[in-house]
Amino acid sequence: MGITSALVLYAVIWFMTFLVVLPIRVQTQGDLNEIVPGTHAGAPEHHHLKKKAWITTGVAFGLWLVTSGIILSGWISVDDFDLFHRTFGHG
Repeated sequence: MGITSALVLYAVIWFMTFLVVLPIRVQTQGDLNEIVPGTHAGAPEHHHLKKKAWITTGVAFGLWLVTSGIILSGWISVDDFDLFHRTFGHG
């Protein structure tokens, strides 16, 4: 795996993790009964984005290490996902 592939893999893992972490512990205007006129009750009042971004970075790095280790070790390869038993130029 090259540098670019590793960075793209990390970015994908980071954004997927961020989308999972984002709704955790969000306090909406409706939860706090402080709805600003003209806004939706589900609009976040306290979102803790900076803390969530740091948590996401750490968790994504751990997941990236595991995923990269599996890819680089060859434990799982593209051939393992081939449902039609094609050769992909291997003979």
